[in-house]
Amino acid sequence: MPFNELPFTAPWLLLALPLALLALWRRPQAVLVHSWSALLPRDRLSEALDVLLRALAGLAVAAVLLGLAGLYRPAYEVERVGQGAEIVLLVDRSRSMDQAFISNTPSGIATQTPGLANFNISRERADRGRPSKQQTARVLLGEFAAQRSADRFAMLVFSTLPIRVLDFTEKPAAVQAAIAAGEIGRGLAETDIGLALEAGLASFHNRPYTGSRIMMLVSDGGDDLTDEARTEIARRMRDYRVTLYWFYIRSFRSPGLNAEPAEEAVAPEVHLHRFFGSMGTPYRAYEAENPEALQRAINDVNRLENLPITYLDTVPRRELSQWCYGVALACVLLLLTAKLMELRAWR
Repeated sequence: MPFNELPFTAPWLLLALPLALLALWRRPQAVLVHSWSALLPRDRLSEALDVLLRALAGLAVAAVLLGLAGLYRPAYEVERVGQGAEIVLLVDRSRSMDQAFISNTPSGIATQTPGLANFNISRERADRGRPSKQQTARVLLGEFAAQRSADRFAMLVFSTLPIRVLDFTEKPAAVQAAIAAGEIGRGLAETDIGLALEAGLASFHNRPYTGSRIMMLVSDGGDDLTDEARTEIARRMRDYRVTLYWFYIRSFRSPGLNAEPAEEAVAPEVHLHRFFGSMGTPYRAYEAENPEALQRAINDVNRLENLPITYLDTVPRRELSQWCYGVALACVLLLLTAKLMELRAWR
């Protein structure tokens, strides 16, 4: 291993480690005057104690130098097995998601979900007690993620272009921060679901298949996909073995996903829904007109997607300098104790 890759923040201090050998150097002892030295028995206990004390002194010096050099345990990965999935959250951030739900039940989610109070709601919506669709969706997604500690989450938001907010991680704080991050500001007018789906599926590229893979699309509109986009999305869905869940938040004047034939021409979400169902991969759509319907849909996914998953967990770097200083202190205390017990002369 190269010198600069050793697990030390200041490895050049290791050049002083030979100083620890000074503790093993024996100084000349005073000549003991005795009529016949052969009569003196060999004191093996004193010899062993002398070696031990010298070793403690050398260890104290070495431990201090290792602490000053910044010894640490590098980060490493461990394989874990849990119940869960690899989940990509694909959240629509278009301007229509800033509107309120088209209906609201008397026992609405605004009073049932404490976390919703942390969001900034405009005065007009606050007067009606109706937060926007994207605010409610983020609260419910945050609660969903908090219940699934074994899952690995990635997240993208999209309007005209997809924006990657978070790569796959199982760290709860990072997931919650990513879910709440896109709430600030207003969305754009245009929506390109095709690009968003391709970007979300790209999250699984070159990843080993270790368990369930799902993509949760949260959107209040559809899109007319080109033939090339349909072919590419269907191919990636099959290759990556992804299950798609679409939480369709129905907008005002939308006929819904199961529209009558006369309404199909003006409802791109209907064509998108039928395309998803024709890909040959697992797909389920949920149509929500109010916060409670969206909550029931997310709870249903939480119930369905609970299969075993194998994943690699990164154990972060751990500083060990304090342990080095602790060892040095213990050695010094033992040496001090031995010094205080030393007899300078026999009485």
